[in-house]
Amino acid sequence: MPAYVIVEIDIHEPAQYEEYKRLTPASIAAYNGRFVIRGGKTETLEGDWKPKRVVVLEFADLETAKKWWDSPEYAPAKALRQRIATTDMIVVEGAG
Repeated sequence: MPAYVIVEIDIHEPAQYEEYKRLTPASIAAYNGRFVIRGGKTETLEGDWKPKRVVVLEFADLETAKKWWDSPEYAPAKALRQRIATTDMIVVEGAG
């Protein structure tokens, strides 16, 4: 069953974040993942949630999503993001 990585990002260094955006797609593709959402406009429909940037990735399954997150391909981009942004990230199984 597919798995989705859901990310909320508050970017502190926009110029350096452009480098992160350049590095990340190849690592996702290496694990046959894809962007479902990549920073589009958000609108709060209910509650107080006002995310700065939302990204959703899709992978074939939970195991593959976690392998990508912990992969050597993603490690340089992840380290950069962790220095220049505050991130909340979860992985969730989708409907099968």
